[in-house]
Amino acid sequence: MSANIAGILPVLLFLAFAMVVAIVVRRRAAKQAEQGFVKEYFIGNRGLGAFVLAMTTIATYGSVSSFVGGPGQAWNIGWGWVYMAAVQVTTLFLLYGIMGKKMALVSRKTGAVTVIDVIRERYQSDALAIIAAVIMVLFFATTMIAQFVGGAKLFEYVTGYSYNIGLIIFGVTCILFTTIGGFRGVAVTDALCGIAMLVGIAVLAGGILNAGGGYEAVMTTIATNHPEMMEPLSGGNMPYGLYFTQWLLVGIFTFCLPQSVVRTMGYKDTKSLHNAMIWGTVILGAMMIGVTSLGVLSAGVLTDTVEAYGGSIDNIIPQAIVQTLPSWLAGVAIIGPIAASISTVSSLLIASSSAIIKDIWLHHCEAKGALPEDKLVRNSSQAITLLLGAIVFILSVVPPEVIWKINMFAFGGLETAFCWVLVGGLFWKRANKYGAILSMAGGVLVYCLAMYFGFKIGGLHQITIGITVSFILMIIGSLATKADDPKRLEMFFPSK
Repeated sequence: MSANIAGILPVLLFLAFAMVVAIVVRRRAAKQAEQGFVKEYFIGNRGLGAFVLAMTTIATYGSVSSFVGGPGQAWNIGWGWVYMAAVQVTTLFLLYGIMGKKMALVSRKTGAVTVIDVIRERYQSDALAIIAAVIMVLFFATTMIAQFVGGAKLFEYVTGYSYNIGLIIFGVTCILFTTIGGFRGVAVTDALCGIAMLVGIAVLAGGILNAGGGYEAVMTTIATNHPEMMEPLSGGNMPYGLYFTQWLLVGIFTFCLPQSVVRTMGYKDTKSLHNAMIWGTVILGAMMIGVTSLGVLSAGVLTDTVEAYGGSIDNIIPQAIVQTLPSWLAGVAIIGPIAASISTVSSLLIASSSAIIKDIWLHHCEAKGALPEDKLVRNSSQAITLLLGAIVFILSVVPPEVIWKINMFAFGGLETAFCWVLVGGLFWKRANKYGAILSMAGGVLVYCLAMYFGFKIGGLHQITIGITVSFILMIIGSLATKADDPKRLEMFFPSK
């Protein structure tokens, strides 16, 4: 495929605009900051309004696999994959409903800026905080690699420019505006990315329906060629076990993903939280069900076998864009998935940086009674963000295969690590550091071993093993050891 300027121009304009917005937001925030660099850079001084809160959470959750791998699976399986994806409508409702108020109250009382700050304060364990930071950075890096790879592959397929050029263009831009913009800059550019995702979905939907002769014609083609795709179980390709584990993995347990939980520490007031819950649920539902449905509808236009499209389902949406849209409109359409990639990477980068700077280095300095100057903290934070981004960028030069599986592996690891540690810490007085350490370290170890060896129980995804082992270890570790002093837990469980 030859390179074309029309396809790349909309992407370049969007990236340039996002960079400018991040710089402007960061400069304005820096002038208004009253609580020092750390609170502003890592949590935006807890000043997010409803729309930005909703959109930054959506953009963080909606990765490039939501726009490429997921719809590719839907093209292969049918409407059953869409019915499975519908559980994602609940993610923001569960996140804000379970974590929203309690995390906001606790973080304000304790002065916490990160999720690990809250965990350390609740369990009084530096060892647990370090384990959490290491797990977070490792799984975040895995997810970021998948985002870079997915975005660059899509860029290559649609524009005709090489994979490495695509990686350089949006990879470098993403790293720079995250480094410069901090949490607030990331949140605002996430909102822009969320809007871009919706525009991309609408443009591609129009292209597919136009190329297929309208909705009825597309559905007739699918029903004729693959009647099993019209069934909820898709002729056995969507067994009940797959529904169950995917609902756990991409729906119910996403409320404990640390990159999402940190958003509940950054909103302005309760009204913002409540409105974000409404806005977020509606928009995320439309986005995730919409983009997954496009995968199915693509089967009415892309009627050949997967081998004809490069042998990978990750090529289906790029192929649909190329075949159904003119070059300039294809450039507009790919802004959506590239925005999803960028928003996820930027959120994970800032969270990884906070885990290293705030949760490890600054805490160590505070314990020694020698806090560094604000200027040194600022420069170090931006340097670490830049370094982490550069490492992930380098690892992405040689792309791994099947990005949605990589993303799901990281989701499962983070959910296993943080679910019961956060739930126990916020809602169970008896939970203590021994149970939390066992739950996090033991659960993740068992989950990774099960994934590595391909071990499953009843054909269910390994998240069921990890989350169950993590839960059992939390209970056993907490009940078998001494309970915490109730007075120390007053901030988490105030007396009525």
